Amino acid sequence: MAAFLDWARDFPLVMVPLFVAMDPLGILPFVVSLLEPIREERRSAVIHIALVTGLVLGLLFLLLGRYLFQLLGIRLSDFLVAGGAILFVLALRELLSDRLPEPVAADELVAVVPIGTPLLVGPATISLLILYTSLYGVWLVVLAFLANIVIAWIVFSQAQRIAGFLGKGGLRALSKVANLLLAAIAVQLISRGVLDIVHRAGG
Repeated sequence: MAAFLDWARDFPLVMVPLFVAMDPLGILPFVVSLLEPIREERRSAVIHIALVTGLVLGLLFLLLGRYLFQLLGIRLSDFLVAGGAILFVLALRELLSDRLPEPVAADELVAVVPIGTPLLVGPATISLLILYTSLYGVWLVVLAFLANIVIAWIVFSQAQRIAGFLGKGGLRALSKVANLLLAAIAVQLISRGVLDIVHRAGG
C-alpha cells in the first residue's frame, strides 16, 4: 500500500514535466503542416509510425541511461546541472523563436524525422527520461512516458479539429506557455544538482 501511495504521489511529478517537454499541442502546427501533403487515407499510418519511433527512441534512452551513467562515471547531480542547462537553452530558443511551419514534400518518411524525433521525442524529452529514471525508478517513468505517448496519439489523431478550434494563435500561445514551464523545470533541476554538488563537497 505504501509503495502504491508513493507511486501515486510521484506519478504527476514525472507525467507533467514529460508532457511539457513532449508538448504535443505545441508541435501540432508542425504536424498539421507535415501531414497536409500526404494522402488522407495514409495519415493515420504516418501518425502511428511517428509515435512508434518516438516510443522506441524514448525507451531506448530510458533503459540505457543509468548504465551510461555508470559506464562514464557520471554522478546524478552532474547530469542534473548539465541536463537542466540543455533544457533551459532549448526552452529559451523556442520562446524567442517565431518560426512557422513550412510546406514540405509529400514524403511519409516525415513520420520518423521530424515528427517522431526530434519534434515529439527530442533532446528535452530524452534528458528528462534519463534524469527521472535515476530519480524515480524505471517503471514509474516508463508508465508516465507511455501515458504521454497515448495523449500524443489522441492529439495527433484529432490534429485538424484541434488546430481548427484553437487556431494558429492559440497553438502558438500554448507552445510558449509549455516552453516557459520547461524553462522553470530546467531551473529546478539545475538548482537541485548544484545543491547536491555543494552538499557533496561540504561532506
